[in-house]
Amino acid sequence: MAATDVDIFPIEEKRTLDLGGRVGFDSLPDQLVSKSVTQGFCFNILCVGETGIGKSTLMNSLFNTTFETDEANHYQNGVYLRPRTYELQESSVQLKLTIVDTVGFGDQINKDESYKPIVDYIDSQFENYLQEELKIQRCLFDHHDTRIHICLYFIAPTGHSLKSLDLVTMKKLDSKVNIIPIIAKADTISKGELDKFKIKIMSELVSNGVQIYQFPTDDEAVAEINSSMNAYLPFAVVGSTEEVKVGNKLVRVRQYPWGVVQVENESHCDFVKLREMLLRVNMEDLREQTHVRHYELYRRCKLEEMGFKDTDPDSKPFSLQETYEAKRKEFLGDLQRKEEEMRQMFVSKVKETEAELKEKERELHDKFEQLKRLHQEEKKKMEEKRRDLEDDLNAFNRKKMAAETLQAQSLQGSSQQPLKKDKDKKNFFSLPSSCSLPSGRNLN
Repeated sequence: MAATDVDIFPIEEKRTLDLGGRVGFDSLPDQLVSKSVTQGFCFNILCVGETGIGKSTLMNSLFNTTFETDEANHYQNGVYLRPRTYELQESSVQLKLTIVDTVGFGDQINKDESYKPIVDYIDSQFENYLQEELKIQRCLFDHHDTRIHICLYFIAPTGHSLKSLDLVTMKKLDSKVNIIPIIAKADTISKGELDKFKIKIMSELVSNGVQIYQFPTDDEAVAEINSSMNAYLPFAVVGSTEEVKVGNKLVRVRQYPWGVVQVENESHCDFVKLREMLLRVNMEDLREQTHVRHYELYRRCKLEEMGFKDTDPDSKPFSLQETYEAKRKEFLGDLQRKEEEMRQMFVSKVKETEAELKEKERELHDKFEQLKRLHQEEKKKMEEKRRDLEDDLNAFNRKKMAAETLQAQSLQGSSQQPLKKDKDKKNFFSLPSSCSLPSGRNLN
């Protein structure tokens, strides 16, 4: 019977399933990598150094490109920062690179405030990010992060010691940005002098309490290389975009009459070490240190200034709402107090102005009365002068009339006398015929 059952119901064959991929959460890193590559990365470099020390040339050498930059002169009235952003792509990774140059740094006679524009710029970038975080509808995913991730501080190759400007500036910046000191144009001093110069620089930084960026050694993958590279700080670099053929390949060099200095030759300078540490090994750590250390310090100080804190004096959790309400009441109280002070000040100013106007009005009235009296006196004098002139005029007219009368009489008298002479002459020429003239006389 069992055999018959087996013959009636044969056993079905087992199905085989093919997996489309690995099953589990170990693919999370791949997801993060894919998302990060799609989003792209940003990296911001601050170049601090004197004009003409080779900042732009080194940037061109680091990224193997030619950035458009305007040459700065040595006649700047002050220090200002010039940020420029570039879109770079290497393989499938997109990088938004911002290079910030300090134009005019170290060119002034008075260098006391040369570091201030740099500090203000770094703080302003922190403030922009903080304001974006504090928004109700924030969008940090698309926000262009302009916080400075690394400060390359260019040191002049003097071979002696750091300048006071260098020490003061790095001391002001070490709590705000990751600093990597580099000796620019390192081919201008000899190998022995360069080693002594490095030791001197590190000694001065330690003695003055300047904290520079140390390559992290907590990650086993990069602990060994970072430990060895920390010993090379500060890096002595040479930058150049000029290529010549050495052997069978083109290399970037600086040509001199006595030979060439190869930029990528580790026996000539530390350019390769700087590029390795800055771009290939520790770029993400620089971004992370900027966020978790320098930005968090700025954010904490800013919120403490605003009165926010995590715990109250009794070490109890602190309510953000209570802090806001307390600050709001304090602000309104200050506003009312200032408003009352301004009102009192306004009233006092009005009273002072009224008193001044009344005083000026009184002065004007007194001046008007004085001018009025002077006018009356002048008018009285003019009236007296007018009467005198009228009297003089009347006297003159009387004299004139008398003179005219005399003249008329004299003219009348003179006119009567010729008439008498004519009459006598007429009588003479009308003598009687009986009267004869003496002999020899002719009337003509």
